[in-house]
Order: sequence, then C-alpha cells, then structure tokens
Amino acid sequence: MTSAERELLLKNLAESRERLLQMAKNLSREELHYRPAPGRWTVAECVEHIVTVEKRLLGAIQKTLEAGPDSSKRSALEGRDDEIIVGAVARVTRFQAPEPVAPTGRWPDEQLLQEFEAARRQTRDFAAITTADLRRHFFKHPVFGELDLYQWLLLIAGHCDRHRVQSEEVMASPGFPRARPANAPGLR
Repeated sequence: MTSAERELLLKNLAESRERLLQMAKNLSREELHYRPAPGRWTVAECVEHIVTVEKRLLGAIQKTLEAGPDSSKRSALEGRDDEIIVGAVARVTRFQAPEPVAPTGRWPDEQLLQEFEAARRQTRDFAAITTADLRRHFFKHPVFGELDLYQWLLLIAGHCDRHRVQSEEVMASPGFPRARPANAPGLR
C-alpha cells in the first residue's frame, strides 16, 4: 500500500475506534442489554459482533497473504475505496449475520470493550507495519464481491461504524432506559 493509503486506513481505524468508545462509554447493564424489539440487537450484541468480525477478518487477511498474489483477479470496487466505507455504514440494506459471527454473549459486559480494544490494536498494528502487496490479494465479500485486502481492512473500520450507528439507533429508541446516576458503573 502507498503511504497515503496507509495513512487513510490508520485514520479510519482510529476514528471508528474513537466513535465506538465514545458511544459505549458509561452505559449501564440495563442500557447495554436493552432490546428495542424482538429480533433486534442490543448495544452489547452489536459490540460483540464488531469484535468477532474484526478478529475473523484479520485472520482471513493474514491467511490469504500466505498464498501468492493473484494477478488474474480484480476488485469489484477497484478504484472506489470510498464506496466501501459509505456502503458499510449506510445501513440501507440489512443482513442476517452468519452464525459464526452472531452475538452469543461470548464475554461479560466489563470485558466487551477490552476485547474490542485488543482486536483493534491487532488490526492497527498489522495495518501500520505490513509490507505485503494488499492490492494483489483478494477474497470475496458476500455483497460487494471480490475485494482486495486493503479494501477488507477499510471495511473493518466501516463495519465498526455500521454497528455503532445501529447501537445509536437502539439508544434513540423511545423505550431506551435513560435515567441513571452520573457515577453509575457501566461499560469501560
């Protein structure tokens, strides 16, 4: 990746991280687990899903790099990196999460953001130091089609923002529990 691409990627990862942490800061257990309607996710489930997907995607990216570059493939969004983030965050189309990345209550509430921070640190560290030719390695996204590995890293940031927006929609629900003392323990 070019230095400009690396800078853009690291900026997107850092900013999506900051927005998620700001959104989740000081939420009570009741707020974390508020379900606005049957079949809708809670804030805790959104955060768990973000972490699970990020860990799996970074692993898939690293595994894909073990094979040589594939010059026969092209990204379905070649030259349109900005569309990846916009498309991920837009939430125009909703998807059913595949079972392996669906939330199951993997971690206790107090561990959710620690897991997120650990996953994001690994992604950021990889993005900061990799010298691999990410533009010549690909794997298929179920909606976007074939993406290069740089685009997959951008998608990690976009996916985080997508589910942060979803969490904010939950928090804007009329029944969301809002009353809590300023010093109430929450997600940290």
